[in-house]
Parts: sequence; structure tokens; C-alpha cells
Amino acid sequence: MHIRRVDIECWHREDGLLDIEARMIDLKDKDYPLPPSLGVRAKGEPLHDMRVRITIDQGMTIHDAVASSDAVPYPGGCDTIAPVYRQLIGLSLLKGFRRAVTERFGGVRGCSHMTELLGSLPTAAFQTMASIQRDNGVMDWDDHVTKQPFQLDKCHALETSSETVRRFYPRWYRQHKAAG
Repeated sequence: MHIRRVDIECWHREDGLLDIEARMIDLKDKDYPLPPSLGVRAKGEPLHDMRVRITIDQGMTIHDAVASSDAVPYPGGCDTIAPVYRQLIGLSLLKGFRRAVTERFGGVRGCSHMTELLGSLPTAAFQTMASIQRDNGVMDWDDHVTKQPFQLDKCHALETSSETVRRFYPRWYRQHKAAG
């Protein structure tokens, strides 16, 4: 009945910054009636087609942000909120990003679809940084790495006291302290 496609692409720019674009497309499997003055959205024609693109530095700080709506159910309403997403500039994807997004764009202060897209940006940025490191020959499990890899302690499997870290990142493994 409903298809939602979310696509995130990341580019390493010549100036050293990264562009990350998230796009959401909603489709219906049959013609979809809108309020009478808006007619019907034909099967396969996007109900939503929205994008948010941010530009970040290697420290994960946002330098630019652009949002756009190419298809919306309520033209003249949905497609007017994009400029508020410039408020992303200056935020860090590493520190309090999701909380800051909720504060700035929660409820009627933003578009629920665009705001939802933002939640995926930090993990996409982490994956992009990992690719850059590996392209530069830095394997975060090597002994010469002096800083704890950024992905450790960011999820259950990579908690520094986990068996996964003990096996694959033994240098960064920390045994759980006994409760007591």
C-alpha cells in the first residue's frame, strides 16, 4: 500500500569537507485522493519527495544546510518550511545532535518528514569517515592508532567491555568493573 524510500549519499569534496544528502520518497500503490482542490496523486507519483543536504567538516560540525521539497501533499504549506533547516549550521553531529534537532524542528517548528531524515545523518557521517580513514590507509585496529576509534562505545556490539572489542580491538578492551 505504501512505499517509503530513504536514500543517503555522501561525497568527499575537493575542499576537504563532506556533503551528506538524505532523500525521502513516499509512493502509494494506487491513485491517492488528496483534498478536493488538490485532486488525486497518481499511483507511482511521489506524495513526498524531500531532501536535506548538509556540509560537514572532519570534526563533524555542520557548515551548510539546505532542505528542499520536490513533491508534497499540500503545496504552499509543506514546501515553505525548508529555510528553517539553515538552523542546522554550527551544530555537531557528535554532541547532542538529535536533542538539538528536536528542540529546533519538533512539532510545528519543522516538517516531520525532513526532521526524521536528520536522525540518520550522524551514522551516515560515521560510515563516511570510516571510508576516508581506510582510503588513507588508517585501519583503526592497527597498533599505531593512538586515539580510540570513534565507533567504539557507540553501540551495543562495540562497547569497550564487549567480547567483540576484546576480539577485534583488544587494545581498547576494558573489562567490566565488578558491581559492589
